[in-house]
Amino acid sequence: MAAADFKLKICCMGAGYVGGPTMAVIAANCPDIKVTVVDISEKQIGAWNSDDLPIFEPGLLEVVQQVRGKNMFFSTAIDETIEEADIIFISVNTPTKTQGIGAGRAANVKNCELCARKIAEVASANKIVVEKSTVPVRTAHAVKRVLASSAKEGVTFQVLSNPEFLAEGTAMDDLQNPARVLIGGEQTPEGLAAVETLVSVYAQWIARPQIITTNLWSSELSKLVANAVLAQRVSSINSISALCEATDADVSEISRAIGSDPRIGPKFLNASVGFGGSCFQKDILNLVYLCETFGLHECAEYWHQVIKMNEYQKKRFSMQIVKSMFNTITGKKIAVYGFAFKKDTGDTRETASAFVCRDLLEEQAKVHVYDPKVERSVMFMELSYTLQVTPETMPGLEDNLITSPDAYTAAEGAHAIAILTEWDEFKTLDYKRIYDSMSKPAFLFDGRNILDHAALREIGFEVYAIGKPVPNKEF
Repeated sequence: MAAADFKLKICCMGAGYVGGPTMAVIAANCPDIKVTVVDISEKQIGAWNSDDLPIFEPGLLEVVQQVRGKNMFFSTAIDETIEEADIIFISVNTPTKTQGIGAGRAANVKNCELCARKIAEVASANKIVVEKSTVPVRTAHAVKRVLASSAKEGVTFQVLSNPEFLAEGTAMDDLQNPARVLIGGEQTPEGLAAVETLVSVYAQWIARPQIITTNLWSSELSKLVANAVLAQRVSSINSISALCEATDADVSEISRAIGSDPRIGPKFLNASVGFGGSCFQKDILNLVYLCETFGLHECAEYWHQVIKMNEYQKKRFSMQIVKSMFNTITGKKIAVYGFAFKKDTGDTRETASAFVCRDLLEEQAKVHVYDPKVERSVMFMELSYTLQVTPETMPGLEDNLITSPDAYTAAEGAHAIAILTEWDEFKTLDYKRIYDSMSKPAFLFDGRNILDHAALREIGFEVYAIGKPVPNKEF
């Protein structure tokens, strides 16, 4: 289809975890819309133009192959793409600030502002600008001010909020069959018209009642609150898992009992070593900072407790390993199964595995990690960025943190195994073979509660799991 034949042209600034999959699904469902994803990184764009995509997401490659070169394109030609676009999505990273005002809580929206300045610099016609990144409330107002103050004469912009509600590992299905799409805009004739333009895109495959329209501020805040409430459920059941271990109750039975109440429901009630990923912690900290900014300190502390409980759960798991293994793991080989923050993704941001690995390394263990989708360089990048663990801050890191080619190699000669990502393949391993290759006693710590613990004990493992009773426990 020639460029002039497309009824609408979309530019997405940012070729990451959100922008790439979202634009691929839009392109697949809207053949009459031209979708171009742009990024300043030639390496990132090169990967999107190959079959070795820069991110792993089940089903993503097949969709990209279906539309790439037809109505979906990946490019570093940012200016030209902005100029021809009718709608511009801003889908760039907004990490938590590490210094300055709000450090450790507030989101750094520098990249959003840079995108707005570039749009204003280039655009010679009116545009609809869509916030797709997770941003603090009223970021749209800041973006609009930047656009208005730098725009060329006669050029106007409408700014919309369209937060993503994706779960990594199921993102393609979340995009194809969303529970809802949320679009916020100014409640003016021009703003409402822009909202309807974006609605018309999603309405090509999503039922209109599932497309919720609201004002800008409600849309921005809804994203933060959604993730905060989901994380709150995880921390709530994790807090109960500690009580279960103290009393020999079974957290899975408690989750089943309370989850059967239709007012509660069963989702996000699986106890684990703790939540990770780029969204939950960042969005809660953003919400905490927002509450603090408006003097709502009790509200801020309430939500901050969700983060504190998550930190406690990760540390508690690490300490359980040390305590169970005769209060020392110095020089002992420990196999870690999984480094991604959850299964079916290669994303390691804020992964619980990094925190546990750090704790084990600080206790001078030899840590052998196997993850089917995470490369060694990515592991070290996460340890450095999130935990400031580097060969300089932790001498011997590269020798004591080993990446293994498979689960069996990781466990050979190990004193213990720690399950830290719920990859399906970990459920089907030959644990008798693994047990026979390990040092004895052989310990297994299931941080995701995915294995048959009774069967493992029959083999000979000493098994410890989150919120589960331990047979013959000595009080």
